[in-house]
Amino acid sequence: MEEQVRKRYQISDLIETAIRAREGAYCPYSGFAVGAALLAKDGSVYTGCNIENAAFSPSCCAERVAFFKAVSSGVTEFERIVVVGGKQGEDMVETTPCGVCLQVMLEFCDPDTFEVVSARTTGEYGVRRLTELLPYGFRLRD
Repeated sequence: MEEQVRKRYQISDLIETAIRAREGAYCPYSGFAVGAALLAKDGSVYTGCNIENAAFSPSCCAERVAFFKAVSSGVTEFERIVVVGGKQGEDMVETTPCGVCLQVMLEFCDPDTFEVVSARTTGEYGVRRLTELLPYGFRLRD
């Protein structure tokens, strides 16, 4: 029971961190702001927000921004990521990572243990394993 309480508290902290990261989103085209908080196995947290571009292809999702920050800092082992999103000025909706972001996660995470948390609020969220969201991802290590 104590482990469950600690884990829940940790998730709520990450949700609050992702909500703050979302404030930096640059999304003039979709109006859909996304924030992410990535927990590394060493306890450090990396944040990201979506950054859009008029050409769309150069845009980058919040999840990838967080992963790229971590990896560029030498961190490559992770426990979970929290994703929050929604139209600016409206309530958040459950937001799951896109296929490209899931594939990036698969590069660095154990799909059977890595958790993807999709949150609407600190008390309303779903937790899924990476393998549930990307059951047939491409891995050279397999």
